[in-house]
Amino acid sequence: MIRAFLLSLGQLGDPPVLRVFAKSMAVTLLVFAGLGVGIWWATRATLGADGVAAAVAIAGSVLALWLLFRAVAIAVVSIFADDVVAAVEARHYPEALASARPVPFHRALTMGLTSAARVVGVNVLMLPVYIALLVTGVGTAAAFFVVNGWLLGRDLGDMVAARHMDAAAMRGWRATTKGRRFLLGLANTGLFVVPVLNIAAPVLGAAMATHLFHRNTV
Repeated sequence: MIRAFLLSLGQLGDPPVLRVFAKSMAVTLLVFAGLGVGIWWATRATLGADGVAAAVAIAGSVLALWLLFRAVAIAVVSIFADDVVAAVEARHYPEALASARPVPFHRALTMGLTSAARVVGVNVLMLPVYIALLVTGVGTAAAFFVVNGWLLGRDLGDMVAARHMDAAAMRGWRATTKGRRFLLGLANTGLFVVPVLNIAAPVLGAAMATHLFHRNTV
């Protein structure tokens, strides 16, 4: 995983990767700004209430914005990920590039929207667990990393597998790569909490997933 990260980091300066980074960040920031304004208006009334309610509202808003940033960023990168994967394959796996099938825009869009919906939906369902663990003072961060590592590992893996497999083959591949994809997801979830690197985390994740897919190792 460390080698995959270093190889991906070293390729951030490639023109195709930079173009995806620029496009994905522009779209992500536009969507995120709109979501942020919506959340701010939704919590504005609560902030005028008692101190405890205000603190809960602020903490909830920060968590929601962070979660939405991760969901939106991965969804947007999914749409443009084919260029990142192709760039990594061109440098490191030319034989795989020759047999790859570019992911059509409609399929990439569907994958991206499904990813965002899955992240938000699963984390909303897990919210009572997060809150319960927060009250006890243990385990909230671990539970969050496990859940989102699992989700992210699937999303990133699919970005690459979609170029080389049909739907049936992808289901089989997911079944045999759960451990590796989970580690990939955990690593990329960690990148999202590191200042500066969190901005590039979606693109780095797509590149790392490409190495995982073709090297068949963590």
